[in-house]
Amino acid sequence: MSDQLKHECGIALIRLLKPLEYYKEKYGTAFYGINKMYLMMEKQHNRGQDGAGFASIKLDVKPGQRYISRVRSNAAQPIQDIFSQINERINTELLENPGIKDDVAAQKAQIPYIGELLMGHVRYGTFGKNSIESVHPFLRQNNWMHRNLIMAGNFNMTNVFKLFNKLVELGQHPKDMADTVTVMEKVGHFQDREVRKLYKKFKAKGLSKIEASPKIAEEIDVAKILRKSARDWDGGYAMGGLMGHGDAFLLRDPAGIRPAYYYKNDEVVVVASERPVIQTAFNAPFDEVKELDPGKAIIIKKNGEVSLDQITQPLERKACSFERIYFSRGSDAEIYQERKMLGKLLFPKILESIDNDIDNTVFSYIPNTAETSFYGMVEEGHAVLNQQKRDYIIAGEGKLTAKQVDDTLSRKLRTEKIAIKDAKLRTFITEDSSRDDLVAHVYDVTYGVVQPEDNLVIIDDSIVRGTTLKKSILKMMDRLNPKKIVVVSSAPQIRYPDCYGIDMARLEGLVAFRAALALHRDRNTYDTVERIYKKCKLQTEMEDVDVVNHVKELYDPFTDQEISDKIGELLSDEDINAEVKVIYQTVEDLHKACPKNLGDWYFTGNYPTDGGNRVVNRAYINFFEGNDERAY
Repeated sequence: MSDQLKHECGIALIRLLKPLEYYKEKYGTAFYGINKMYLMMEKQHNRGQDGAGFASIKLDVKPGQRYISRVRSNAAQPIQDIFSQINERINTELLENPGIKDDVAAQKAQIPYIGELLMGHVRYGTFGKNSIESVHPFLRQNNWMHRNLIMAGNFNMTNVFKLFNKLVELGQHPKDMADTVTVMEKVGHFQDREVRKLYKKFKAKGLSKIEASPKIAEEIDVAKILRKSARDWDGGYAMGGLMGHGDAFLLRDPAGIRPAYYYKNDEVVVVASERPVIQTAFNAPFDEVKELDPGKAIIIKKNGEVSLDQITQPLERKACSFERIYFSRGSDAEIYQERKMLGKLLFPKILESIDNDIDNTVFSYIPNTAETSFYGMVEEGHAVLNQQKRDYIIAGEGKLTAKQVDDTLSRKLRTEKIAIKDAKLRTFITEDSSRDDLVAHVYDVTYGVVQPEDNLVIIDDSIVRGTTLKKSILKMMDRLNPKKIVVVSSAPQIRYPDCYGIDMARLEGLVAFRAALALHRDRNTYDTVERIYKKCKLQTEMEDVDVVNHVKELYDPFTDQEISDKIGELLSDEDINAEVKVIYQTVEDLHKACPKNLGDWYFTGNYPTDGGNRVVNRAYINFFEGNDERAY
């Protein structure tokens, strides 16, 4: 993606099902779980680089021994930072106590971070906050084991204000209005209620407090706690939790917006945001890594029993399509094929845009995530070219000369690596004219392969804001002096903000939105902009279930092609000599390529939860009023 777009988070959960001595004997180390967690977090660093956190719980420790460890970092390389801290502490303990090198029980008793239950998190801050207090996992502490709660997740709630007020109504005094705090406090509230209920039950049976504690840990109903907690949640989430006595869970939202996968064998239970992470870390076969169904939680009890419980009633499945286009690792077997299909389905429109002139066209891509869709585009191009060769030879009816046949067979798609991202270049000057000049050089280009009579087709996975295209890529491409530059987006036009975990909250930042505004100005229909604003304002006091997305009306008068053409105009400065054409994927073809992930609200405005319509209307109100506040 040429535009920087912060998004998502990554979560990893490991429960070791055997005693730590087992891993020492089989794998040579009692730190097996820590090593695997490091690998899982590194393999998900694409999902978050603003912060990282790790937490672990030791099972069956004696009173007075520390059993919960947590470390968080918002350093420049947070994963490396937290594991360097962990390793330093481990090495210090081993140096100071060499006698425990092969004594696993002593290691567990004396060394922090080692444990049977581990959770890791990588984070992008969608609210612009990146203090250490905003980094997951969050910890709710208590002197009773079964009332401790550690939580981390990949989520945004659209109704955080409502959730906050619910906590206040319960008599709580939340320290922050952030959705992470409100969600954890809600779970913690019902966890406390469940503990109190169980204590009364065992007290009535004559058990003392010390006798009741292990019984409570055995019988605490995690599924019931989650059902009560999630009753009012509106958003996309994959949310993990550890309870101090050793129960663990990961819950997915009822529309399946945010991803979650799990794997179990006789040694471990593992949950992560992405399937190839588990495959790589545990050498797990593709078909043994399962997707957690929408609305379900995987619950791992302290005794190692695993259950899949339906927590919320599933909605129509609207798993995020942007996961497949861009966010998730392309090494996933399904995602790789889907991204190739996205490129393949675009080729007919590309061919039309270059007037079928394959011979005088160079094909390339924006590194690095568009590379896979580029392969699909090229494969389809080869198929089209082979068909042309075959038709020409057949039409010759055996009368072609050897040279004509050779010339025909030698035709090939001209593919080159044109754009090269200079990852080390930093725009350190803030003065506008100087900064713009530096931004224009974030990408470099390969000279000498594009001729003045050539078209240059360059594919990106998506065009969100268009800023980097306008200020850098198109200007650099134009230096090659092509006849035409065709910019291709493997994703459809992004017209609406996200509210489920991606930093895409402001409508005016979206180039498709700006193009629609420009078209209304061109056609003297700009009064539509205020009419939509008034309709949005009229709905501000309505219940979410009754709210309608009126922002769709901004786009209704225009065809997709008209908006694409206007985007091409907006991205082309006067000093660009080449003709610029912009091609977007259609929503229909997106669904063909990614049939399991039909969450397309970015492109269609069809939000999977009621809160989405309220958020998009609020974003429009903010735009019209010149308000910089977030819509959620």
